[in-house]
Amino acid sequence: MLTRLLTTTLLAVAVTFAGPAWSYDAAMAQSYAKLFTPVKGAGAGKAMHLIKPDGFLNKVKAKEPLVVLDVRTPAETGVYSATLPGTLVISMDELFTEANLARIPTDKTVVVLCKSGARATAAGTALRHIGFENVYVLKGGFKALTGYLGPVEANTPLSPAPVKK
Repeated sequence: MLTRLLTTTLLAVAVTFAGPAWSYDAAMAQSYAKLFTPVKGAGAGKAMHLIKPDGFLNKVKAKEPLVVLDVRTPAETGVYSATLPGTLVISMDELFTEANLARIPTDKTVVVLCKSGARATAAGTALRHIGFENVYVLKGGFKALTGYLGPVEANTPLSPAPVKK
């Protein structure tokens, strides 16, 4: 009888103290709910601020003011990286420091990219969540970009589109 009482008491105490560990941040959940409200159906990619390689290249060729934010590791960017003027290289693990957030412009479109788009999607979503509305994600990352361009074009500097008269 004493063993059963002791077991029941310990279980009750454990559940009482473990309860908060099983909960979640309700305010944070509401803020994400607001962020993801427009993410529905065919417009989900647009609502998530995803940009396809062709759309990105059209912006570059049109000389639209944009900044590329490469969130890959130094080992990855040492092999190849974006060479557009103004490109920021800030690895994902260092992105959310006050100093690095201050480097991200708010007056230009920012296109976040990585190798496959997974880290860029996470980084871009988090940046939008904290207030950077001008942030977009290159869908599929460098893999999709080089696949779209092909090996020769991927290694040829982009030139601006000719001016139409």
